[in-house]
Amino acid sequence: MNNKRILIATMPLDGHLNPLTGLAKHLQSLGHDVRWYTGPSYKDKICKLGIPFYPFRKTREINQLNLDTEFPERLLMKGTIKRLRFDLNNVFFLRAPELVSDVKAIYGEFPFDLILCDAAFTGGPILQKLLNVPLVSIGIGPLGESSKGLPPSGLGIEPSSTLLGRLKQDMLRYLVTKFLLKPCTDVYNQVLIDHGQKPTGEFVFDALTREPDLYLQSGTPGFEYSRPDMSPNIRFVGPLLPYQSGSRHPFRHTAKIQQHKRVILVTQGTVERDPKKIIIPTLEAFKDDSQTLVIVTTGGSRTEELRAKYPQSNVIIDDFIDFNSVMPFADVYVTNGGYGGTMLALQHGLPLVAAGVHEGKNEITARIGYFKVGINLKTETPTAAKIRKSIEKVLSDPYYRINVQRLGAEFKQYATNSLCEKYILELLSESSPELAEKQTTLI
Repeated sequence: MNNKRILIATMPLDGHLNPLTGLAKHLQSLGHDVRWYTGPSYKDKICKLGIPFYPFRKTREINQLNLDTEFPERLLMKGTIKRLRFDLNNVFFLRAPELVSDVKAIYGEFPFDLILCDAAFTGGPILQKLLNVPLVSIGIGPLGESSKGLPPSGLGIEPSSTLLGRLKQDMLRYLVTKFLLKPCTDVYNQVLIDHGQKPTGEFVFDALTREPDLYLQSGTPGFEYSRPDMSPNIRFVGPLLPYQSGSRHPFRHTAKIQQHKRVILVTQGTVERDPKKIIIPTLEAFKDDSQTLVIVTTGGSRTEELRAKYPQSNVIIDDFIDFNSVMPFADVYVTNGGYGGTMLALQHGLPLVAAGVHEGKNEITARIGYFKVGINLKTETPTAAKIRKSIEKVLSDPYYRINVQRLGAEFKQYATNSLCEKYILELLSESSPELAEKQTTLI
């Protein structure tokens, strides 16, 4: 297979960009010309990977860090659904024309053979048709495709097996797709029309899943709800995780681990800046427990303040910790439900206690509870007592660890980057006559 020109295009969010870095370096190592398009705030990260970088030009860089300052009117909105519609439209769907304009300009100087994007890159299906270029979309969170056997995605509701429960699911699915989030589909359809394309007759999130030539889903079937009607373009590829360079950062506090009976690892990710949500309740629950070592990674937010407040010898608080180096020592993972951290914890055999609701985390925590690999606290602000009780439960009930080990074994069956490479090259091979004709025309 000849080397190909591949453009990776991602929305400017850690959870959308980081999972693709490992795959990007893998494809680059095979000799493909891999380049990256995303928000300018990620320039240093991409350049450090040795990947040529294209920043947003016409596209506004909107994410959780600047959403309130860019759109202060959202703070006045009452109602979860109203704010959700506003966020989806302004962060993703209204950015689509800008994304398309930028990538068309890139194509003029870098006529890529394939565009590889995260699932929320709303310009992808439009560019696929405008440029006649194969599109591969990456599912960087739980699979969001609608199914007649499931509740609507986004509400964090576990599937039901009862007749009444299924009827309720059907009603909710109709309500969400035809009414509550239909304005998002309407906005996307207007973008399609503006680009001379036929509007979709599907719910917008289903269109973004089904339109790509290939949809590579991070994770495995064992951590996803069963779907008898799953689209044929979807492939599970195992957990897509951030690139790890050859030099890892060893965990520096192994001596402390020997002094304690159990180890709790706590994080809120890099976006959530309020430690009162999970970090402080967990520290309060175990600060005087000499048998328990609590390891906290703050993502660089208020680290010194927390160290001053919790000077106990059984507490370690750092800005960043290499999870691959610390998870082998941990017994339980307390998280706000980030998908990458959840995948990594399952890979390391760690049961979870999860407290996340917004930014799609409710779908991740729902699966943690449904597949019994941990406890879903169903809130963003659990009490110290609730966290302690949940940790005691997942550590004392062997059923959780058995389920985690089962999933970990399933993960090991997937050579993730090699699988992605295989599916991508198969797609490019199928598309090669069209590519050859297109490249001849360009010359």
